[in-house]
Amino acid sequence: QVQLVESGGGLVQPGGSLRLSCAASGSITSIYAMRWFRQAPGKQRELVATITSRDTTNYIDSVKGRFTISRDNAKNTVYLQMNNVKPEDTAVYYCMTYNRAYAQTGSWGQGTQVTVSS
Repeated sequence: QVQLVESGGGLVQPGGSLRLSCAASGSITSIYAMRWFRQAPGKQRELVATITSRDTTNYIDSVKGRFTISRDNAKNTVYLQMNNVKPEDTAVYYCMTYNRAYAQTGSWGQGTQVTVSS
């Protein structure tokens, strides 16, 4: 099992930027892909971005061109750079890890709260 700890959230004004981090520990050799999810109040958790061990990335349409997912394998950390944030980006952000079969290999962390407001 992989343990995940998210950090970097906070209060940011619309149009501002934040960088989220997710540190993985435990059975990290099983990690192939890492994903960021978010859950807004009263809504289901949604996938935001994915990065594979080959640095292939995918994003949901609403964040394309604004968010960038990256990973530092030496630090077992995945990042989410959030630029030009909008109020609708307000949510708790979580990360998750997957093996090559895209089976979940981590346990959900506490998440990190992102609030976009003026």
